[in-house]
Parts: sequence; C-alpha cells; structure tokens
Amino acid sequence: MRFENKFVLITGGGSGIGRASAIDFAKEGAVVGVTDIDPDTAERTVEAIENSGGRGYAFPLDTTDPAAVTNCVEQVSKTLGGLDILVNSAGVREIESVLELPYEEWCRVINVNITGVFLCSQAFLRHLTDQGKGGAIVNLASTLGVTAAPNRAAYTASKHAVVGLTKEMALEVGEAGIRVNAVGPGVTRTSLTERYFQEAEMAETVRSLHAMRRWGEAGEISKAILFLASDDASFITGETLLVDGGWLAGKQM
Repeated sequence: MRFENKFVLITGGGSGIGRASAIDFAKEGAVVGVTDIDPDTAERTVEAIENSGGRGYAFPLDTTDPAAVTNCVEQVSKTLGGLDILVNSAGVREIESVLELPYEEWCRVINVNITGVFLCSQAFLRHLTDQGKGGAIVNLASTLGVTAAPNRAAYTASKHAVVGLTKEMALEVGEAGIRVNAVGPGVTRTSLTERYFQEAEMAETVRSLHAMRRWGEAGEISKAILFLASDDASFITGETLLVDGGWLAGKQM
C-alpha cells in the first residue's frame, strides 16, 4: 500500500472531495486526521474509514483561525503519531456578479479558500521543518485557478491565489524535501455544487463544458490527490494538475 506508515491531515474532510480523499488514503494504509468546521461530518467520514478497516480520527477546525490551526496541527500529530501529508480541501464558493458581490461575501470566500490554505500550510511546514522531515502538500485549486467564468469573482481570485501560493511554497521548501502541488478539478458533483444538477438545463450546460460530456465525481479527483501525495510523484512540485474532463483542452466546434 502506497501510504502505509504515513500520517495525513485533511481539511474539509467531512464532505465532497475531502471526504473521498480521506477514505482513499485510509484504504491505502494511511492514518488520517479528518478536520472540518462541522465536527459531525468529520465524525461520519471517520466512521466510513473505520467501516472499511482503516484508521481515522476526527477534529473540529476553522481553517481561518490562526490559533486553532496551530493547535490542531499539533493535536493531530500527537494523536496520529506524526504528520507526513497535508491536503487543503476546505473551500466555499459564491455565485454573484462583481458589481453585486457584497464585501462580506468576498471576505468569506477569500478567508476560507486562500487564507485558510496559507495558515494550514504554514503550520504544517513549521511542524515538518522542526522535525527535520520531508513531506507533501496537495492543495485543492480549480480550473478557475487558471481561467475565469462569469459571476465567480471571489472564487476565481481565491483559486488563482492557491495556484500562485502552491508555486511559491514549492520554491521555498523544495530543498527540505517537501513537495507542494495542487489539483484543479472541473465541475465535480459534491454538496458544494449540487445546485448545478437540480435543473435539466443547468446539468446539460455543465456537461457541455467538458470534452468528455460529463461532470467529475469526487473519487476521480481523490485519485489525482493521492498520486501527487505519493512517491509516484517524487519529482513533481509546484504544479497544478488539471482534472477537468477536457474542459480547458479547447473550445468545442
């Protein structure tokens, strides 16, 4: 198993891509610390891990609270027995034109999607360097981290920032044996995007964005996350792997 004797911390692990990743890491031998701002969802992910024969522990975490992040990283490390991998999966989105976007909503999206990634990564990297260990970070970016779409100003800005922060951290910690990469999903069916699939017309629009004429599933994004976290990607750092069903391959004629 690729992650036997590895210790993984996942933010936003109570649902969607974070949940799928937590379960997949555990299936491949990792001990997983599942964090979420909603502790009940984190507990349900751990229950699923344990039902599959894996080991996981749930922790409440608001990724925008610096003190809470520092404390959580230390607590997770002590509980699991160490830390090797961080997956920054916690995220939110908005659907609003830039002309109508409230300041408070802008701040909410930016705080969770990029400030939270910075805080968790900084605490994790400090922990690794204090221990003199290598490791890996995988950030959840988006296709909207390399392109744009209408009515997504805060989300698009935050995901572009994730891509940039991924590159910056990779440059700074590569010599220490720590790799930092990101995954850029296309539209993926999760609780965050479920509203897209409630109307037939909207669902067809989502399909038409992708060359494969379908949306992604959380487990498909998880497989890419595990690849980047594994030794199979030992010479990959600073990259954003698009897992987008051909969305950005080119415009359909």
